[in-house]
Formats: sequence, structure tokens, C-alpha cells
Amino acid sequence: MSNTTPLKIAGIGCGGRTRTYMSLASRQPAKFALAGAADPVPERLDLIEKECGFPAGFRRFANDKELLAVDKFADVVIIGTQDAHHAEPCLAAMEKGYDIVLEKPIATSVEDIRRIHEASRRLGRKVLVCHVLRYTPFYRKAREIVTSGVLGDVVTLHATEGVDPWHQAHSYVRGHWAVTGRGSPMIIAKCCHDIDIILWLMNDRCERVSSFGSLQYFRAEQAPSGATARCTDGCPHVGTCSYDAHRYLGDQRQWLGYVYDAAGTATDDEVREWLATSPWGRCVYHCDNDAVDRQIVAMEFARGGTASLTMTAFSHGRDLEIFGTLGVLRGGTAIKESTGYDFIVQPHGGKPEQISVEIPKGGYAGHGGGDSGFVDALYEEMHCDSPDDMTSSISVSVESHIIGFAAEESRLGGQTIAVGHA
Repeated sequence: MSNTTPLKIAGIGCGGRTRTYMSLASRQPAKFALAGAADPVPERLDLIEKECGFPAGFRRFANDKELLAVDKFADVVIIGTQDAHHAEPCLAAMEKGYDIVLEKPIATSVEDIRRIHEASRRLGRKVLVCHVLRYTPFYRKAREIVTSGVLGDVVTLHATEGVDPWHQAHSYVRGHWAVTGRGSPMIIAKCCHDIDIILWLMNDRCERVSSFGSLQYFRAEQAPSGATARCTDGCPHVGTCSYDAHRYLGDQRQWLGYVYDAAGTATDDEVREWLATSPWGRCVYHCDNDAVDRQIVAMEFARGGTASLTMTAFSHGRDLEIFGTLGVLRGGTAIKESTGYDFIVQPHGGKPEQISVEIPKGGYAGHGGGDSGFVDALYEEMHCDSPDDMTSSISVSVESHIIGFAAEESRLGGQTIAVGHA
């Protein structure tokens, strides 16, 4: 790797995801050089520079238009803006000659997703979608087990995404993804990469989808007696409510860094002042949220296999069951917590095999090692012969989004939806 030319990276939108990728890339100077970034909030650019060791020649821009107005100065642009603002800077960056690292979801409508896909084809650009679960040791091992044939033909798969109650409250009740009209349905915003993993493991085309789900808990009818509109308004449940915003001052303070630009230096009094006007200081039962807090998706595949995904706010971690003609695989958070192993493979009529995966460097932080695995693979991905050879290229990632939007159509309309394809 010492003879390689580092890949020059720029970022558009400097929230947590772009900072994560650029920080990880900065630790591999033989592969990557950080060239610049754009964000309207100067403090976010400051954080990028600080976390990446103040790279020499790093260029700062107030927005995507300023960055894209100058001559091309990098090889790859990370699109890390909010979901509803992915499409236009992505398209403009491709026209400028950049390859793309695109945070999921690709976009917030099927029309924009297809526009980006078609532009990548027309311009010959590589677009790598951040379906980081494909780069985790856990799901790579699951795929290895499936493709080994030890399970036989896969006939049914079930996956569970436990969002975690606090994460639900932070992101999908108080936060950026709480109102679907400002972004995308939760099954897209949170679970498009869960659907992507199902497709990866099933290795077949999904033909029909049905879905059920709703917002039942995080609403006014569930509020305890006397709850005020804001946790800072003298609510009698401060200190006892599981969703008390004052937990941002204590055991949930790490979440502040995602939404409060001064979190790293703010005093407790400054955080309290911020909570008094911030969306994250609101009572979770008195927000404007409409994102579901539970949803199930059922999928039927071309060769007759079936799969289901359960997304729930009221569990944590991901779990996986794969039922084959020769055996069953069970793995994920529940198996790990109860047995210490990542997987148990049970042949029909045979003895179970307990399997652990190698712990990634840095442990399981960052989507189970997916963030570091994604950045570790980025150099090779961007130097592959064809865009379609990338592990999570847009050409394969489009499919999970189309299925997600079909699932939302089914949830709202109560019908089974035939799935169109990319």
C-alpha cells in the first residue's frame, strides 16, 4: 500500500456520518487524503478538522454549491447531508466528475433514486451507498454460512431491528427523522440497509411485499398525567420518566454530539439552556412526530422463498433467523447475550455448532464494525474495474429502497404490492 496514490476525499454535510468516515480515513494516510468539506455551520467544519488532525491544505466551504463551483480538487465526495438533501448535491457532484460515497437512504423518493442511478450510469461514476452492514464481520459470516450450503436451500428468513426506546425517542420522535414528510418513511430512513441485508442473504428477487405498522406509543394519549409540553417546563415526571430530556446531562450525554454542535465544550447550564428551546427538550408524548414505532414487512421471492423484517422501538440490537432445507441459523444480539456466541447453526437431526466471529479492530463500535469495515474497503472499492463490482454499489442498493417504498405503500393502503425493479 506504500506505493499507492492516496484517494482524495471531500465531504458535503458534516454531521456525524461524514465525520465518522473522514475520521476513520484520516487514520490511513497511505490510502486517503482529506481535501475539504462543506457545511453551513462553521463548528462542524472545526470538528472535522480537529478530529482528522487538521489535514494540510484542507479547504472549507459554506455549502455544497461553493464546493462544486471550484475546480475539481478531490476524487470522491461524501454526501452526508440530511436525507431530503441527498439528490441535488449528489447529481451535481457527479456532473463535476466526482465519484460518490452516498449516505443511506439514497434519496427520499423513488423518482430521485432512479435519477441518481441513471446519472451514475450515464456519467460512468462510481456511487458507493453506505450500507455498512455488508461490511460487518457478523453479516459477512452469515453470508458465508448461507453460501457454504450447510443450511441447504433457504426457504424462510426473519430479521429483527430493535431500534432501542431512547434511540427512537432521540431520532424518530424528537429528532430529524420524526416527521416523514420532511424526509422518508422510517422503513426507509432506518431499515433500508436491513432490507438490503435480507436481499444479500436471500440472493433472489423480491416479487411481492406486504406490511403493517403504526405509531401507537409516542403520542399524546400515552402521556402520563400532568406531563408538560417540554421536560424543562416544570414537568412532575422529571427524574422518573424514561424519556426525560435531562438524561442528556447524564447517562445519554453521548447523544448530544449528534445534534448540538457545542456539545463537546458546553457546561451543564448551557445544555439546560439549549434544551429549553431545542426539539430535544420536548416531551416525547407531545411532539409533532408521525414516524411509526413498530412495523413488520413480509416479502415473497421469485424462487418461492419468504422473508420478514420486524422493526420495533421496544427492543435493542439486530437478530437473525434463517431456515433452510438442511438446517437453521440463529444469530445476533439475543443469541450473543444468552450464549456468548454470534451464531448457532442447527442441522436438521444433527448437533448444533456454535460460531463466533472475529472481533473487528476497535471492537463492535460503529454499526457492529461496519463503519470501520466500510472505510477499510473504500480504497479498493473505488479502484475496482466496474461500478457494479462494488459491494454496496447503487446498482444493488436501489432494490432495497424500492422494496421499502413498496412496504410503506402497503402499510398505508392495506394491499399486497407487486415490486417494480431497478
